[in-house]
Amino acid sequence: MATETMTINMGPQHPSTHGVLQLILELDGEVVVKATPHIGFLHRGTEKLSEHRTYHQVIPLTDRLDYLAPMSNNLGYVLAVEKLLGITDLIPERANNIRVIMAELTRLKSHLVWLATHALDIGAMTVFLYCFREREEIVDIYEKVSGARMTSNYFRVGGLSEDLPAGIEGIIRKFAEDMTGHLETYEGLLTGNKIWQKRTMDVGVINGQDAIDIGLSGAALRGSGVDWDLRRDAPYCNYAEYDFEVPVRTEGDVFARYKVRLDEMRQSVRIILQGLDKLKPGPVLADCPQICLPPKKDVVNTIEGLIHHFKIVSEGFKPEAGEVYVGIEAPKGELGYYIVSDGSTHPYRMKIRPPSFVNLQALPQMVQGSLIADVIATIGTLDIVLGEIDR
Repeated sequence: MATETMTINMGPQHPSTHGVLQLILELDGEVVVKATPHIGFLHRGTEKLSEHRTYHQVIPLTDRLDYLAPMSNNLGYVLAVEKLLGITDLIPERANNIRVIMAELTRLKSHLVWLATHALDIGAMTVFLYCFREREEIVDIYEKVSGARMTSNYFRVGGLSEDLPAGIEGIIRKFAEDMTGHLETYEGLLTGNKIWQKRTMDVGVINGQDAIDIGLSGAALRGSGVDWDLRRDAPYCNYAEYDFEVPVRTEGDVFARYKVRLDEMRQSVRIILQGLDKLKPGPVLADCPQICLPPKKDVVNTIEGLIHHFKIVSEGFKPEAGEVYVGIEAPKGELGYYIVSDGSTHPYRMKIRPPSFVNLQALPQMVQGSLIADVIATIGTLDIVLGEIDR
C-alpha cells in the first residue's frame, strides 16, 4: 500500500520547545523521517549591541543570554576582557574562589531547572516540584550576593562588584551539604523507574565521533564517551587547585546525558565545599585603578572616589588593539567569547559561542528514525535555552 509522509509543526507554542523553537517534522506515521529546527524569534541582537557600549556596560547584556545561568555568562565575558587587558594574573585569590563557588551554584541552578522540566516533559511531576524547591534556595543566595534573583551582574572586569555579605558562607555550606541528599531523592524517583528507563534508554543516540564532528560540548558530549571538560583541560580561575571528577558515560543516549548531569551536580557540591574552605580574607578587585571601579564606600565618602567612579563609568577603558577567545565550561557546555579590540573604549566586534546553539544542530541526527514522542525526550536532554541561540 502506498503511503505518504506528513509534515507537522512542533512549537513554538509547545512547552517542550521552550517558547520560541519551531520544529518542522516530516513523519511516516509516528516515525520521524526528518526534523528541521527553526530558530531566531527573539531578535535581541546582543552581539551588535555590545559594539556600542563600553566594556563594563556589556556585562548586563550577558546575564540575559542564558537566564538560567547568568553568572556563567558574566564569567566567560569578564575572563575574555581580562585576557584582552593582560590582567588575568592580577585577579585576587578571594575573587577567583568566589567566582568558582558562584559558577558551581549556577551549574546546580541550571541543572535543577533542566531536570525539573525534562522530567515534566516525560511525565514525572514530583521531581519538578522538588527541583524548583532547591532552585529557590540558590535564587535566594543570588539575591543576597548580587541583589538580583536572576540577572546577577555580579562579576566585574578585575574581580567582583563587592564582597560576599556576612553570613552567606554558612548558608551556602548548608545548602551544599543538604544537596547530596536531594540528589539521592531525585535518583530514587527516576533512575530505577522502568517507565523512565523505557523513555530514555536507547533514545536520541549519538556516538562520540559524531558528537565531536558536530561540535557538541558539556553533558551532551560527555554522555557520548568523550572525556572533555574545560575546567580540568583548560583551567581558568582557580579550578586547577580543586579536586573533582569529570563524569563520562558511553551510551550516548538520553539516559546517559541524564546520568552525567546528575553526577556533575554531585561534583559541583564537592567544588563548592572546597571553595568555601579555601576562602580567606582579602580584596575582591584587582589593583588596577585605570580599569576597576573604586569601592562603593570611597565613591560615597570621598571626592576622589566619586571622580574616579565617574571617569571609569563615563569614559570606560581602552584595551590595546588585538583579539582574544576565552571558553569556559558553562552548565550547557563550552561558552566562548571572541572579542576584537581596535583600541577604543568598546568592543570592535564580539562573537559568542553559545553551547545551546551548537548542541541543537545535533537534534535532526538524534531523532531521525525515532518515534515522535522521543523528540520531546531528546530536546529536553539537550538542555537548550533559546536566549543563547538567538543572540
